[in-house]
Amino acid sequence: MRLITAYNPPASPTRTRPAERAPLRVAAVQQRWHRDPAEHRAALLEGIRLAAAEGARVVCLQELTLSPYFAVVRKADHPAPAEPEDLLTGPTFTFAAEAARECGVYVHASLYERAPAPGGEDDGLGYNTAILVAPDGSLAQRTRKTHIPVSEGYYEDHWFRQGPAGADTFPVVQVDEARFGLPTCWDQWFPEVARAYSLAGADVLVYPTAIGSEPGHPGFDTQPIWQKVITGNAIANATFMVVPNRIGAENGLTFYGSSFIVDPYGRVLAQAPRDEPAVLVADLDLDARRDWLELFPFLATRRPDAYAPLTAER
Repeated sequence: MRLITAYNPPASPTRTRPAERAPLRVAAVQQRWHRDPAEHRAALLEGIRLAAAEGARVVCLQELTLSPYFAVVRKADHPAPAEPEDLLTGPTFTFAAEAARECGVYVHASLYERAPAPGGEDDGLGYNTAILVAPDGSLAQRTRKTHIPVSEGYYEDHWFRQGPAGADTFPVVQVDEARFGLPTCWDQWFPEVARAYSLAGADVLVYPTAIGSEPGHPGFDTQPIWQKVITGNAIANATFMVVPNRIGAENGLTFYGSSFIVDPYGRVLAQAPRDEPAVLVADLDLDARRDWLELFPFLATRRPDAYAPLTAER
């Protein structure tokens, strides 16, 4: 598995006083899905162990970590529909907790969560859920994907319901001196998500991702646009972005990898190739967020009183 490192973070160009927080070392594991569950877990665990050996404090895994990307077809048309799993007793949490305890790191993972609809009815859907598991194997945070794609090859609305809206839609979790937000994939296209997390004080957003080819537009490579949008949201909100994508071909989709870690100035600290397993390990200069917002105070100069059109129904 290829190891790509970015230690000794680049200087914060707007710094006017010494940093108050130590750098935080994080990692992203890029993998394909393996049909054999034991082989798949072993491949992910290899990446976690490699990141931990490099001193990573947090190791981030791809969307639907233990699963194939089953939403490539509608649930009714799937020959073997995936079943949602219980959050704390299912295979994903169990795997992440075992890896976290073994390696002494925080492990971030993603799963198809079994949960009733907010009204209590059974609508046949679950949540696309991101979790962060602490080194002692306990659940540090759970966040449900807010926005659900509905496009060809990404029929997630047939599998997942939207994460509930409310005061805890964009929770942050403390890891050492950093605050993390845990949105998921399609959320990365919405500037409102990054802004909400930034307003909540998040230093780092992790976007577990499953994105690749477009079945209806086979000649259109969205990878450059995808990366530019996430990078732009990092700049506009002074957040680090950690983006683990998957690789390989699954049911007609070819995932384009290119996992990356970017800082609040839009500088790519580490990037994976499009088509091979890799582990990215980077040091984050956490106070780059403070420095950038002091020069360009995006949050302090907002105009919430003018934003009513953003919440209007379309």
